[in-house]
Amino acid sequence: MALTILGLSGALSHDPSAALYIDGKLIAAAEEERFVRDKHAKNRMPYESAKFCLEQAGIKPSDVDVVAIPFAPISLFGKERWHYAKRYWYAPDRALDAILMGNRRYKRYRKKIVWCLEQLGFDAKKVKIEPVEHHLAHAASAYHCSGFTEKTAILGIDGKGEYATTFFGYGENGRIHKIKEFYDPDSLGGLYGAVTEFLGFEMLDGEFKVMGMAPYGDASKYDFSRLAKFENGELIINTDYANVIGLRRYKEKGKGFYFSPKLIEWLGPKREGDIADDPYIHYAASMQALFEKLALEMMDYYLGDILRETGKIAFAGGCALNVKLNQKIIARPEVKELFVQPASGDAGTSVGAAAYVSHKRGVPVEKMEHVYLGPAYSNEDVIAACARHPNAPKWQKIDDMPQRIAQIMVYGNPVAWFQGRMEFGPRALGGRSIIGCPSIPGVADRINEQIKFRERWRPFCPSMLDTVAEQMLKVDHPSPFMTFTFEVNDEWKERVSEVVHEDGTSRAQVLKREYNPRWYDLMLELEKLTGNGVSLNTSLNRRGEPMICSPTDALNMFFGSDLQYLIMEDILVIKDDVIAPSSDLSGSVEP
Repeated sequence: MALTILGLSGALSHDPSAALYIDGKLIAAAEEERFVRDKHAKNRMPYESAKFCLEQAGIKPSDVDVVAIPFAPISLFGKERWHYAKRYWYAPDRALDAILMGNRRYKRYRKKIVWCLEQLGFDAKKVKIEPVEHHLAHAASAYHCSGFTEKTAILGIDGKGEYATTFFGYGENGRIHKIKEFYDPDSLGGLYGAVTEFLGFEMLDGEFKVMGMAPYGDASKYDFSRLAKFENGELIINTDYANVIGLRRYKEKGKGFYFSPKLIEWLGPKREGDIADDPYIHYAASMQALFEKLALEMMDYYLGDILRETGKIAFAGGCALNVKLNQKIIARPEVKELFVQPASGDAGTSVGAAAYVSHKRGVPVEKMEHVYLGPAYSNEDVIAACARHPNAPKWQKIDDMPQRIAQIMVYGNPVAWFQGRMEFGPRALGGRSIIGCPSIPGVADRINEQIKFRERWRPFCPSMLDTVAEQMLKVDHPSPFMTFTFEVNDEWKERVSEVVHEDGTSRAQVLKREYNPRWYDLMLELEKLTGNGVSLNTSLNRRGEPMICSPTDALNMFFGSDLQYLIMEDILVIKDDVIAPSSDLSGSVEP
C-alpha cells in the first residue's frame, strides 16, 4: 500500500499551501495565492491548492492516509508560553492568555483545517490529522529535502510559529534532533519585519525590498546594536523599540505597527513613497548588517561543532530567503554546502510537515531537485484561454520556440515566459517568468517602469547555463533555486550588466537541463546569438500581485501591462501594434 500524505499550511494567518507526498515522492505542491489571485492569501484556507494536489495525483480524498499540519499544541509545562508571558509583561491580557489559553490558536487552526477538508470531500470522522510543531516542519522541509546523507546542521529563523522563532538542531540518519529554540518576542525575523514596516513596506512581503535597498546605504552611519543582542547563548530583542504588541505599538491612521513610538523618536518619521533616500538607505544597510552579524553568531554558537565535523547545513524559515546572509554562510571556511529550502517561508511548511510525517512512518522522502510542482497547461488549453479572453488575443503556434524567443529578446524586448508546471515558492525559476537579454542596456529599467511597476533599486536576477556559472560567478556552489547571491567576475559585470546588483553580486539560478529542458535550450540559443548563456529572469506578475498560474492569468497580466510578447508553451501572443497578425511567423520577428 502506498503511503499518501497531504500537507496543509497557513490556515490561520498567511501563505496557505498544500503539498502531496506519495511513497516519499513529492507529486505536487502549490500556494493558495496563485489560484485565488490574492498575494499571501491571508486568512484563507489551502482549499484550491489541496484540490489541485489531489487532481494532479489522480486520487480521491479517501486515498489520503494522513493530513499533516505545521502547527501543534504547546505544553504548559515547557518554557515557551511562560517566556512569552514574562517578556510581554507590559500587555497583561496577552501574557495571561498565553498561560491560560495558550493552545487556542492551535485549536482554531485544526478546526479550520477540518472544515477545509470537509469542503474537499474528506470524511471528518475518518481523516487522520497529524500536527507537527511549526519550526520542526521548517526544519524537516530543509533537512529531509536536502538530500544530505551526512550529519547535517539545521537552522530555522522566521517571525514565529506557535511560540518559537528560531530553531537550532541537526539531522542524522533521517531523524531531526532539537538543540535549542528561542521564543517570541526574541525573534530576529520579527525584528527585521518591524524595521521593514518602519521603512514603509508591508511585513512578510517587503523584507526583500529592504535587503535590495541595503547595498545603496552605509551600515556604519547608524549603530543599530541597541535593537538586539546575542549573549550567553540567548537572543534578546529590545522590546522598547521593536517586536512590540498592545499599547506599545506605534499607530497611524488606526493601524498598529510592530515598532514603538520610541523608534520614531530615535530614527525620525516612518518612510513613505517609493524613493529610497538618505537616511532610509542607511537604516536598511544597518538592519541588514545587524541581522547578518547576529545570525552568524547564533549559528557559530549552536551549530559550529557540527559544521566543523561535516560542513553540511540546511536552512529554512522566512529568513532563509535573505540571500545576503546565505552568501555569508557559504563563505564560512567550515561550510561545504548550504541547502536552503526554496519555499522556505511558511508556504514550505506544508512540504515540511508532510515530509516529517513520512519519515516518522518509515518512508524517507526524495531530495528536492526542482520545484516545478504546480499546474501545467497544454497548447490546447492556451488556445482555449485565448478564445475566451475579452481582448481577443492574436496568437500563432510556432515550431522553433526557443530560437524564436531568443531572437525577440536579442532585439531588446522583454518576453512573458509561461512554460510547463508552475514553480513552488517565491522565485520565478523558468516556469512563470518575465525574461530579457541581460547584455542589452536598459532592459531592466524597461521591465521595472513598464511592466513590474516596482521600486527602481530592486535587482533583477540571472538564470544561466551550468557551463556559464563557473565562468561568471566567483564561488562554485549549487544554486538551482535562486537562494544565494554570488560575487560576479569583473568581465561578466560588463557582459551582463542588467543582472548585476549595486554591490557587484547576482542572485543566480544555475540550470541543469534535465529539470527544465526548454528553459535551458532558450539559454543555449541566447548563447549562440550573444555569447552569453544568461537570461534576465523575474517573476511573471505585476507589483502587489501573486505570480501567474493559468493562461487566463497570463493574458490578464499581459493586457494590463506594456509587455509586447507572451509565449505560452508553443503559442506566441503579440500585441496588435507590434506586428501584423499572421498565421505564419516563420521569419524573424523585428522589434
